[in-house]
Amino acid sequence: MALPDGFLDELRTRTSIAQVAGRKVSWDARKSNQGKGDFWASCPFHQEKSASFHVDDRKGFYYCFGCHAKGDALSFVRETENVSFMEAVEILAREAGMTMPAADPAAQKRADTRKGLAEVMELAVQWTRLQLSTAAAADARSYLERRGLTAETLARFEIGFAPNSRTAMTEHLAGKGVPLGDIVAAGLAIKPDDGGAPYDRFRGRIMFPIRDARGRAIAFGGRAMDPNARAKYLNSPETPLFDKGRALYNIALAREAAGKAQALVVAEGYMDVIALSQAGIGHAVAPLGTAITPDQIQMMWRISDEPVIALDGDTAGLRAAQRTIDTALPLLEPGKALRFCLMPEGLDPDDLIRAQGAGAMREMLEGAVPMVDLLWRRETEGQVFDSPERRAALDKRLHTAIAQIRDPGLQGHYKEAIRELRYNLFRPAQRSYGQPRFTPGGKGGKGGKGFGARGAPAGPLPATRSSLLARAATTSDEVSEARVRESAILLGCFNHLSVARAAEPDLERAHFLCADLDGLRRLLLRLLDEPLSEAGNPAHGEAGQNESGAQGPRAPLRAAAKAQTGEDPAIGLLKIGQLRDNPYLSEDASENDAAAAVKLELARQMAETGMAAELRDAEEEITGVADEGLTWRLTQASAARDASRKATPGGENELKDESDLSRQLQKLIDQQIWLRRSR
Repeated sequence: MALPDGFLDELRTRTSIAQVAGRKVSWDARKSNQGKGDFWASCPFHQEKSASFHVDDRKGFYYCFGCHAKGDALSFVRETENVSFMEAVEILAREAGMTMPAADPAAQKRADTRKGLAEVMELAVQWTRLQLSTAAAADARSYLERRGLTAETLARFEIGFAPNSRTAMTEHLAGKGVPLGDIVAAGLAIKPDDGGAPYDRFRGRIMFPIRDARGRAIAFGGRAMDPNARAKYLNSPETPLFDKGRALYNIALAREAAGKAQALVVAEGYMDVIALSQAGIGHAVAPLGTAITPDQIQMMWRISDEPVIALDGDTAGLRAAQRTIDTALPLLEPGKALRFCLMPEGLDPDDLIRAQGAGAMREMLEGAVPMVDLLWRRETEGQVFDSPERRAALDKRLHTAIAQIRDPGLQGHYKEAIRELRYNLFRPAQRSYGQPRFTPGGKGGKGGKGFGARGAPAGPLPATRSSLLARAATTSDEVSEARVRESAILLGCFNHLSVARAAEPDLERAHFLCADLDGLRRLLLRLLDEPLSEAGNPAHGEAGQNESGAQGPRAPLRAAAKAQTGEDPAIGLLKIGQLRDNPYLSEDASENDAAAAVKLELARQMAETGMAAELRDAEEEITGVADEGLTWRLTQASAARDASRKATPGGENELKDESDLSRQLQKLIDQQIWLRRSR
């Protein structure tokens, strides 16, 4: 809403910043000179012991010499109470006795209606609070006492009681001069369809007032005392004041606390929020009996960039978290996220605090996981991925979910995170022999004959420790060979976009031994998710460059990498002599030659790392669970490596030694199996 000219100037003239700030700080009497409008205090924006926060009341500004926070009365209210600019204007205008300008006559009429209903709600809040101390509320008081609520908490949250009477609240409000139509419009009474007299909506319930971000009472939540009541919790209906999809319980109190804590917790219900507040976690809110809506997520983000969704540790809580993921994905943007804290099974925040204390709850919140982890858990938990079809179905589901993210950069980071999780799930080195492959969250193992039929000792037999298997760890020579091989793969891909796209599935599965080159592999995969073309790189505004700095229109991936990292990746890769002399990997190579070279190196890379993985598995498994399956796996891995080296120019010279190694490994395996089975 546009404000009239001069409105803000008059507001600042009427407002004393010393009075505004004085509600949040205690002035240092020794340093302050109130007669001159010079005030000093400890800063409300950061933790300190000295009085470095200065207010000049005559000039109308504040400044902290510690954290350098500065501004006027409006910015002070915005920062300390976590409100928007217009909300800060309304707060100060109300205190200064100024009337906020109406946008138009219709808006003014709606505002007047809401104001009138808010006054009715305030009368109802006061009445229900008084009712909590009556004899009729004895059971309600006992219940609240059993839940551990203190008198201070009851007052802070204005908890009250609605007696089990058909007309008690309606009669009280009517006696205060409130028209019956307004009582019904505020959602406090129900008017029968047959035209009968209105009757109270809330009867025999503990009452929780619901306030909006400005602190106005807009609705009630009522907890039934009768265990046979049709609804344990009952909220007010939709009214001109109350839209449950746009409201959050405790937002008025939590907003200021969240500003100090730089955090926001979202629980499931009233009692969770109250228990968190009583435990010192005042920055907690809750949706009102429905799944979290897009409007509520936007409200949360206005308070905190990364709210923590703390849900009950049961099936319903997990389902609620999963629904929230689907709601949030299209809304995500850089710097705006959600984290999730799932309670131990069968517990909600209130239960956990009462059983283990506030420290346990804080520890749970600190361990909240990012949304991508919960998305992965949703799509994989309890499932078996023992076939290409099942893995492809997983990929499709994840791709569909991530495609909802509108920001291209954030979507790319989600894809990278999913690739990492997928790699950790599917890489052979993490298989446990004796369990089904690819079973996240599964129980694994079948018992009986075959895989996992025998229990494995704690470690390898002494003879195995000194065997070729125990010496199968990657050597410096192997790392050197891997560096050449991995660099060749990357150079061919960075120089040829079409080659990189064709190799993308293998690049995702490949395991690079050199950490720096693995980082380049991940960068390459991330860039492949961006809009690139062979004609250049419109997404980054420049074409690729060759070593001499000339334009290289056939290398947009190099240009994109340079735009992100500040360095052309080819410069480092070309420091290896074998790559500089390889015509099949250069920018000038034909697509077919480059594709063939990259495909060959990738095949050898996967064969080499696959053999190493099987050897590591063998070292762990040979002493108890080794059988024909282990022998077969080692034979296949060795054959794959031999085949890849046969296909490499000069590889035949290496093959004799490698075949000899394979024969020794086979002999050792046979001996160890015989020793084990003869006992």
